[in-house]
Amino acid sequence: MTKFPENFLLGASTAAHQVEGNNTHSDYYTMELMKSTSFVEPSADAVDHYNRYEEDIKLLVSAGLNCYRFSIEWARIEPVEGQFDEAEVEHYRKMLRFCKDHGVTPIVTLHHFTSPKWLISKGGWETESTVEDFKRYCAYIAEKLGDELTYIVTINEANMGLQLAAIAKRYMKELLFGKKKKKSDGNDGKAQVGINLKQMLANQKIAATENVEVFGTEKLHTFVSQRTPEGDLLIMRAHTAARDAMKAICPHLKIGLSLSLHDMQPQRFGRRHAAKEWHAEFGHYLPYIKDDDFLGVQNYTRSRFGFFGQIDLPKGAELTQMSYEFYPEALANVIRTVHREFKGDIIVTENGIATTDDSRRVEFIRRALAGVQSCIDDGIPVKGYCHWSLLDNFEWQKGFSMTFGLIAVDRKTQTRYPKESLAYLGSFAK
Repeated sequence: MTKFPENFLLGASTAAHQVEGNNTHSDYYTMELMKSTSFVEPSADAVDHYNRYEEDIKLLVSAGLNCYRFSIEWARIEPVEGQFDEAEVEHYRKMLRFCKDHGVTPIVTLHHFTSPKWLISKGGWETESTVEDFKRYCAYIAEKLGDELTYIVTINEANMGLQLAAIAKRYMKELLFGKKKKKSDGNDGKAQVGINLKQMLANQKIAATENVEVFGTEKLHTFVSQRTPEGDLLIMRAHTAARDAMKAICPHLKIGLSLSLHDMQPQRFGRRHAAKEWHAEFGHYLPYIKDDDFLGVQNYTRSRFGFFGQIDLPKGAELTQMSYEFYPEALANVIRTVHREFKGDIIVTENGIATTDDSRRVEFIRRALAGVQSCIDDGIPVKGYCHWSLLDNFEWQKGFSMTFGLIAVDRKTQTRYPKESLAYLGSFAK
């Protein structure tokens, strides 16, 4: 069995909006209830992690895991611009202390896709004022909770907007040339997030009027919107501003961000396209993350490239519920490629599989962790692995149908049912 260093962080991840329930001040909660929504169902109570986090963390601990990555919901902390909710701060303080009291190292994400509704009404993630708004929020967290924190991910998958823009561009091109099947949702396993791109594009015209009514602006620049190059760099500036502000308050904090990364594999004549995609997905961010304490690597599958660009999956490839190829070896390949350019510590902040067959999740974990160990054996500073996800949860626009969790949840009763994969992951720490 794979043996990790004694201080290796081994655990699982969640995101506040996907598990807490009733984040009523967020942009996503609002969009889920709109008539022109692209969400198949609302998050509502989600899996009630807000009230049941003690039970969930105890299940993590009982499996032998020592790390929990979760997010603080900005919209709870600052529901109205400039007005902070002390009760919500105390809620997250209790979560942090509960982790520590049970021997669990928390890794806290300060922005995991969802934003306060008021931020989007101001122009969202394409507007200059967002840099200062995000910095103010992060500095407030450092002031109030810094003594409870060690590892902070400022922004989850900071590159997601550019990925979605590229996917939308490919999708429209394929529609134009008649290559896209009508039943496709526009994702086809190319985005490491639950989206219904086809529905989003179809809704654009009817959504514009409702956007004005609900948000006061015709076009919504949420974090998971198609990003412009200017918006992409704005996110990086928001990260560095927040990082520096938090470091000034709490120098002990270890701060980084996470990126959604694919294993870019060139096939015959595909090297140029693979290199170009890697630069877009990772390389051009290096100037903004070179001073970070660590990088959060998030990987689920690979992408293959030929002479004309990205090519289809191998014939007969095993697919997950998300239409990703089952390819756990991608993680080690990504870690090695990252390390060639980024010399800081690496923490795998997400890696997992959506499936109803938990035996395939067990196999995915086995092969992924073998790859992580091989990287460590070669001297690459991989400090932790957080599986996605601790709980079956709300997979964004796809709703609750995608089951990524190590723990199943009956949402009628909110009863938890640990899967074999939870114990299997924990066995690597015992």
